Amino acid sequence: MSDRQAVAERILAAGDAATSIAPISDSDPAFDLAAAYAVAASVAERRAARGERPRGWKVGFTNRTIWDEYGVHAPIWGPMYHSTVKEVRRDETIACALHGLVEPRLEPEIAFRVARSPEPDAKGAALLACLDGVAHGFEIVQSLYPGWRFKAADTVAAFALHGRYYHGPFAELASEGARAEWLPRLAEFEIVLSRDGVEADHGYGRNVLDGPLAALAHFIRDRHQRTGERLEPGDIVTTGTVTRAFPVEAGQTWATHLIGLPLPGLTIAFG
Repeated sequence: MSDRQAVAERILAAGDAATSIAPISDSDPAFDLAAAYAVAASVAERRAARGERPRGWKVGFTNRTIWDEYGVHAPIWGPMYHSTVKEVRRDETIACALHGLVEPRLEPEIAFRVARSPEPDAKGAALLACLDGVAHGFEIVQSLYPGWRFKAADTVAAFALHGRYYHGPFAELASEGARAEWLPRLAEFEIVLSRDGVEADHGYGRNVLDGPLAALAHFIRDRHQRTGERLEPGDIVTTGTVTRAFPVEAGQTWATHLIGLPLPGLTIAFG
């Protein structure tokens, strides 16, 4: 078994058992992003072999206001699965059991649904023309590394910190006119995040690499440069937290209110 495969097995076993492990970079200071994406590919192969079907992608560390907090100063990305992604009805309170998650945190995000494969350098209106839906969601991120202390490469290898993703209904981008209206909104909107009825944070779309569409463009370029692969029709991509990421506990209820986007807020109750 290669070193890459051994690390992948260790990470997958920790995730399955919901246990912490030391960062890979602690024992291997040379463990870099190239090695981490190779390990992540090996983890994904193993998940696919046991029946987990890819559903799309998460992009993390796009919010520049939290880079210093985590010591990670560039975006990372990784796959999501049918087993970890769920669409919820409008006005439905999400019931999320925390069992199986390691040091979970909550992130309110914007996701896109792909209609046709974008060019690797697509951005702005040209990129939006390749999409057919926009949704608001909660990503439940987790860290296999105690205390959320790691290097960027460690996070890539360990599921890109992805745990679960719940999203509301997609707003359809059915026409060129509709897309034209969304373009400025996606850089100017705000999200108010509340815990048990009290405001916890107020985030702005521009925090996410100047807007979720810009975060999506960055991901498309970076993935293509690293792997040569492109997005497929039907892929969902969630673009990173608009507010800070908050630890969550059983018994808490969190909610969002969106300003400047025609998308419903979400409510999630943890058990």
